[in-house]
This record gives sequence, structure tokens and C-alpha cells, in this order.
Amino acid sequence: MSSGTPRVAIPKNGVDYRGKIVLAPMVRSGECPSRLLALKYGADLVWGPETIDRALIGTVRRENALTNTLDFTRFSSNGAKNPTIAPEQRESVIYRLHPGREGRRLIYQIGTSNPETAVQASKLIAADVAGIDVNAGCPKPFSTLGGMGAALLKTPDKLCSILEALVQEVGKPYEIGISVKIRILDKAEDTEALVRRLCATGITGLTVHCRTTPMRPREKAIRDQLKMVADVCREAGVACLMNGDVTSRDEALALIQEFGVDGAMIATAAETNSSVFRPSSEGGRAPWEEVVKEYVKTAMEVENRWGNTKYLLGQMIPGKQPAYKAMTATKSYSELVKALGYEADLGEMAQDVDRRLEIGTFEKPKMSKAERKKANKATTQQSEQTPNGSAESKTLTQAMTGAKRTADVAQLDMPLDVSRDRGPASVPEHASTLAV
Repeated sequence: MSSGTPRVAIPKNGVDYRGKIVLAPMVRSGECPSRLLALKYGADLVWGPETIDRALIGTVRRENALTNTLDFTRFSSNGAKNPTIAPEQRESVIYRLHPGREGRRLIYQIGTSNPETAVQASKLIAADVAGIDVNAGCPKPFSTLGGMGAALLKTPDKLCSILEALVQEVGKPYEIGISVKIRILDKAEDTEALVRRLCATGITGLTVHCRTTPMRPREKAIRDQLKMVADVCREAGVACLMNGDVTSRDEALALIQEFGVDGAMIATAAETNSSVFRPSSEGGRAPWEEVVKEYVKTAMEVENRWGNTKYLLGQMIPGKQPAYKAMTATKSYSELVKALGYEADLGEMAQDVDRRLEIGTFEKPKMSKAERKKANKATTQQSEQTPNGSAESKTLTQAMTGAKRTADVAQLDMPLDVSRDRGPASVPEHASTLAV
């Protein structure tokens, strides 16, 4: 790069994407332990999974002394169908980060469709991350039907207004960078026009996923437009990252050189084995046995949701290995470490985590159908006696009685093990992981 090439100034609390090999934002596969493991094996930066702005709005920022994490939590009224559950037991962690181990290397990716809620949500977390990245590339209906993700590529005015608002109202006050992740358009000239507009909003970085919106991960990435996008970004002084079919640090460095981009994201390959961030000169890709044990330990250290941990292990352990079958039969961390042969090293920790998460032998008994029906009837009668109750209490009552809720209420009320796996910031249990 010549000395005359412009560069957008990197804010004091932000980070320059140039020269970085990073973990891509992945639904279900980008939670806290996955990010920490990627950093351990050499990732320069990590993106969290897309989190919808409305899901973060209304959360409370809590410092978790047990895990040394920052937890953004909210109370879920979905679990209130069982009114005997105490509110503190129904508190869901919407977003968890580890300031000591990822801190200023974490980029928060936001799913949004309007500037107001984007700014409102981003202000809640801006002080704890290195940047805010707008998802304008996810092609899944849970995102596009709400005007988010790849749908924003069809509404460039809206996308630009979101970025401009974030730059002015979040980026500048908190001194962090604002960036965007897009997909290529069918015509190169349309992609070029869009990138020029986005670079003019004040962003510090742009990631281009080298697939069109209809394309899926199994389809080979299209890199015909990549050099052009890199050149446009360079003219504007904006860092450009590439995404799509990048499988290792060594390959990423070769592609950076070939196409003139500033950095690269690794997605699916990192989901399977985080050590892909390690250069071959330092050992390269580690055996799956090593990575899996390190992941299990990391997941317990941050008390990761059991369902998410088990899902990731299903991607990391080869399906033909005996360990895979043993893992799938487990229902708690204690059972897991025993099945994988880690009990001597991690058994005590697993017991403590199971106790706090109330899983396995520590799972609390559930109400019978008759008990639930009786409790719901009592809740309904109580609600009818207070017709002037607040909207919030009525929403809670609706959930308790099983009454129909609006989509917005349902989206925010689902407990974490459901909302993250099935809600608008994720995909169903049976679906494949998606890099957004």
C-alpha cells in the first residue's frame, strides 16, 4: 500500500481490521466458548453471532463473578406457564462476553432493520466491545422477513441510514468502529455502487461474503468481484475483509495476497476445529481430540448452555468415532466428561457447573399436567381481578395461561435454550449452522 492511500481513522477504543484473520459471525457456533477457543488458537479478532437489536434492548448488564463474564440478561415470561418458578430462575442470558479473554478483540454483530433500535441496542454494549458490525448478509427467513440481514441489500437507503446513525450516535461517542457485512450482488456494477455508498457512511470496515443471497454454504464461493470490492474500499480508506471458503490461516494469507483484501474470515472450518487459526509454522491444525477437550473445559469455565455445547461437539467430533456416539447420549457436563474420559481432570468442575445450571442429577422436578392446569387457572383468576394491571403484567399472564402472544412478545420471551436455537437470532435444532 502506497503512502498516499487514504485510511479511515481507527477510533481509540476500536481495532483496525487490516492484517487480521478472524472468526466469522456464526449462528450457534459463535457463542462465548467458541470465540475464546478461536482466540487461544490464534484468531486475531472474533465476531459474535448475530443478535437482534430488540433482543438486547431491555436487558440488564451483569458482572458474573463465577465466570468472570459480562452477562446481558432479561427475565423470560415464557417459563411463567409454571408460576412457581422464581423470577431469578427464569432469567435468560441474551449475550455473554469475557472481557478479560476477548474484550477489545470482540466485534458485536447486530441484526437490525431501523436506525433507532440499532442505536438503542448498540449503546448497551458499545463500551464492552471493539466494534459494532451490521449484518446485511444473512439470507435466512428469520432475518430477511423482518427486513434485516440480506434484505437490507435491497434497501440501500435504509442500510446507509442505519450505518450513519451508528457512526454518529455510537461509534463517535464510544470511540469504536462501525462496520458492515454484505454479500455480493448478481451484477458487479451493482455491488460496486453499493460498496461505494456504504464506504461513504463513515464505517471503518466492510466484509464481503463471496456468495449471492440465494447461495448456500455448500455452493462454491464466487470471487470474481472480490478484487473490485477491495479496490473500492481501499480508495475510501475502509478496511476490507473477505469471507467464503477460507479454511485456514495459511490459505487466508494466500488469498489476501491474491485478491488485495486486508483480511479474511474463517467460518465453517473454525466451527469444526478452532486450531485452523494456527499457522503451519506453529503446528497448524491440531487433532480433534485436543481441541474437543479444550472446548469442553472452556465451555464449563463460562457455564455455556448445555444444549449449545452439545451441538458444537456434534460438529467437532467425527461422526464415525466412538466418542461421537458416547457424547450424543449424555445429558449433562458430568455425563459428558465421564463419556469422553475427562473425569479425572474435569469431573469436579462438571459437577459444580451442573449444579449451577440445574441439569443432569440437579435438574428440578417438573410440574405434572394437572398441577400446571391448576396453577394456570389460579393465575387467570388473579389477572381477572386486576383488569387495570400494567401491560407488562398482562403479557406475563398471557404467557402463564398459554394465551396467544404476538410475534414480538414471543421473540423476546423465549428462554435462552429456545430463543438462541430457534429464534430470530438463530436457526432450528435440525438446521445446519449458517455463517452470517
